[in-house]
This record gives sequence, C-alpha cells and structure tokens, in this order.
Amino acid sequence: MGSSESIGSFTNLFTPKDNKWKLFERREMPLARKEPLEFPILPMPYEVRVKDSTAQKYSEANIADVAQKVIFQTIAPPVVLINDKGDILYLTRRTGKYLEPPVGKANMNIYAMAREGLRAELGIAIRKSLNDKAKITIRGLRVKTNGSDQEINLTVIPFEEPEMMRGLMVVQFEDVEDHPEGATPAAKKRAKSVSGLEAINSELEKELQYTKEHLQTVIEEMETSQEELKSTNEELQSTNEELQSSNEELITSKEEMQSLNEELTTLNSELQSKNDELSDANNDMKNLFNSMQVPTIFLDNDLKIKRFTPQAMRIVSLIQGDIGRPITDIVSNLQYEGLIEDIKEVLQTLAFKEDQVETKDGTWYTMRIVPYRTAANVIDGVVITFSDIAALKKLEGSLQERTKYAESIFNTAREPMLVLRGDLRIISANPSFYRLFRVPPKETEGQLLYDLGNGQWNIPALSKLLLEILPADTTVEGFLVEHDFPQIGRKRMLLNARRLMQEESHEPLILLAMEDITDRNLEPHKDAK
Repeated sequence: MGSSESIGSFTNLFTPKDNKWKLFERREMPLARKEPLEFPILPMPYEVRVKDSTAQKYSEANIADVAQKVIFQTIAPPVVLINDKGDILYLTRRTGKYLEPPVGKANMNIYAMAREGLRAELGIAIRKSLNDKAKITIRGLRVKTNGSDQEINLTVIPFEEPEMMRGLMVVQFEDVEDHPEGATPAAKKRAKSVSGLEAINSELEKELQYTKEHLQTVIEEMETSQEELKSTNEELQSTNEELQSSNEELITSKEEMQSLNEELTTLNSELQSKNDELSDANNDMKNLFNSMQVPTIFLDNDLKIKRFTPQAMRIVSLIQGDIGRPITDIVSNLQYEGLIEDIKEVLQTLAFKEDQVETKDGTWYTMRIVPYRTAANVIDGVVITFSDIAALKKLEGSLQERTKYAESIFNTAREPMLVLRGDLRIISANPSFYRLFRVPPKETEGQLLYDLGNGQWNIPALSKLLLEILPADTTVEGFLVEHDFPQIGRKRMLLNARRLMQEESHEPLILLAMEDITDRNLEPHKDAK
C-alpha cells in the first residue's frame, strides 16, 4: 500500500508483514459450513421409499465427520477456536465453566469472556504461542466458577497447516481433580493434615511464578510496543515530510496551474478573436462569391473537392456531400474531356491555364485554372473558375457573320480594293486588284503601299490623298489619279477612300477602292466628301 494508506479497521482480514513498506497479507478466513439445500421431489410409491431410505442415509453421510463431531461432544475436553485477535470462531461443549458472556453489548472475544483467574494467564499463553509458534501449556490455574475454585490446565495450540487455518489457534481447557482417582481415605486424611503454612507457601510460590512470567510478558510487550511506536513515529515523520513535500509541490503546481490558466485564458481570447476574424472572412468570401456569380471549385493536391460555390453546381453535378471526394468521381456537364489533364498540368507547371468550354446545354464559359497558394506561399491545390461568355460568344458569332459578309462583298467586287493600316501597310487586297495589277498575294499583304510592285505605287497624288486629305475627312470619293505602271501601262483611276475604326483597337483602317477609267473620256471629280 502507499505510504499514506492503511487497512483501517479491517485488521481481521489482513496480517502486517512489513510496517515500513506497508506490506500486508490476506488472512485465510474459514467459511461457515452450511448444510446442503434439499429440494422437494415428487412422491414415489411407498415400496420404493422404504427400500431406498436407509441406503440413501448411509450413502450421503460422512462417517469421519460424524465420528469427529461425536468425539468432540463427548470425550474431548472443551475447546475454543480463535484468531490472533482473540475473536472466537468456534466453540465446543461445556465451555461455560471457563468463559462467561460479558455484561452489555455482545462480544465474542475470549479475553472479554474469560472468567476470573484465567484472563492474565490466557493472554500470556496466547502471546507466547503466537511469538514462538509452538504449543503452550499452563498448569494449575484456579478459575472461579459459581463461587468455587476449579483447578485447570490451559493449553494453546497454533495452526500452521493447512494453509487456510494458518493464524488460528485452539484453546483447550482441562479440569484437574483435587485428588487422584482411587486414593484411600487414609491418604485423603493425610493430605488434609498437610500444614497450612506449606499450602500457603506453595500457593504464594505459584502466584509469584505467574507474576514473574506475566511481568516478563508485559515487559516484552511494552518493548515490542515501543519499537512499533518508534517505527510508527518514524513512519509518521516520514509521512509528514512527504505530505509537506507534497503540499509544497501542490502549491507549486497550483501556481503553475494558475499561470497556465491565465495563459490559456489569453490564448482562448486570441483564438476567439481569430475565430471571429475567420468567421467574418468566411462571410465576406461567401458574399463575394454570391455577388460575383462566378462558379468556382477549390481542389486540393489529391484533386479532392475542398469547397465550391452554388453556381458551380450548374456546371458540375455537385452536392454538399461531395466535399472530400475526388473530382474524377463527379459527373461533369462540360463537353470537354481534358479537364483532369489540365488540372494535373497546372499542378506540375504551376502556370495558369485558360480555355473556352461549352456545357451540354450550349452555354459557353471561359475556364481558368490557377494554383492555390497559401499564406506561406505553399501550393495546396488549384482553383477553377468559370466566366460566362455566352453573350460574347453570341456577339463573336455575329461579328464573324458580318466579317464573312463583308469579305464576300470585298472579294466579289469588280473594282480593285485595298485595306490599309494607318501606316499604309497593306492588310489585304481583293482578287480584282491582283488581276488588274498583276501582283501575287505574297508580295502584297504586309507590304507598305509605296514598296508595292518595285515602287510603282509611289504616287504623289495618292500619298496626298492618304496622308493629308483622309485624316481630315472620313470619306473621299472620285479622286482622279493618272500613273504609268510598268506592267500594265498608263492608267487613269478614280479613287474612293474611307476611314474605318475598329472596336477592339483604336488604330484606324483605310479602305481604298479603285475604278479604272482609262478607256473613258470623263472629267474627274476632284471634290472630296
């Protein structure tokens, strides 16, 4: 047991083996023998009951136990079975001459029940038997019983075997007759005539011997008690020191706990503040996503879904229970097979990827995949956003139709036409231009107008038209130009020019149309609108 623990009042259940180290051994307590419980059975025919009753009686009886019980009750002297505390566990017959119940509360202890003349010697014999673990006999004790004295011999026998009886003792009382059996009347008379002085001296010598033995026993008990008290005092001092040390440790622990509690309180306040900030940030982010109406999906490095906005559910079939699942297990509404490969490429290259994708219902989105970077600049997945470009796609389709329409007109017109940039670099020319001036497309597109055909378009009047007149007006019509071309000869042409503005870029374009009037005899119109 611990240094500050004890067995309390259960001294009858444990035996101390080492008081210093608090070692105790369990006592083996004999159990009361109980008669076997008999259950009623159905009645049997009379003949069967009579036949089997005697056989059953002898078959179930334990002859050894019955014989031992009869001997104890008839022949053996009175015996009492006690433990080392003097508590009576078993009594045989005729012990009332030596033991008497005390007045007051019932107490089955042999020291309390011993009659006058027996208590001191009984205690001495029991202690000697316990210490020496041997049989102790005291002869010639005088016990007062019902006003008369009875001389007895007292015997205490300790048990060592069997194991369950160890620690128990048997106290035996044996009466001593005043005169031996068979003595003659003359011998009795001579015994009565013994000098009274010698009887008194003999009695006094016995009492003196008993007193010496009792005193020696008391002295030994006192010494043992003093040693036990000294040991107990040392244990108490040691326990007191341990308690004092424990108290100091508890005080220190209390101070540490108080300090730790203050730190935890401060930390809790900081965590609460951080939680509030995080909650505000989450609310801001949620409101931001909802207000932007941008479908967004957050994935980790294992392509598992971390979070998504409600708008993303229109593009990918997602529910709240899909958080934590790989996106490869989710059905997509996109008519695009390279999503997973694009995500893996972004995770490997850490470069964003953008592409236009279409859903099964015909809606177009600009899909943008960028790496997800933490505050510590650590890549922890990707962010996929989808921007609705349905209106742009529609406008693009309309522009493409208009462009095709304009290109068809441009390519079908009989008059030669050129489209120039603001720096007079040729963007394109129609087939009529190539047929009339006999130049190939490779030597035309991307060239400056002045360098076209080995400088054959380096015409001063044309330069004046394009550099001076056209910037001031948006349209010029009927501008007459005459020039000798090396391959086709002299030509008279009416030039019509128009300045075009692009929506995507603010760089102006020039549309130049030419009408060949070499074979006509017309006066040119020199006014510009």
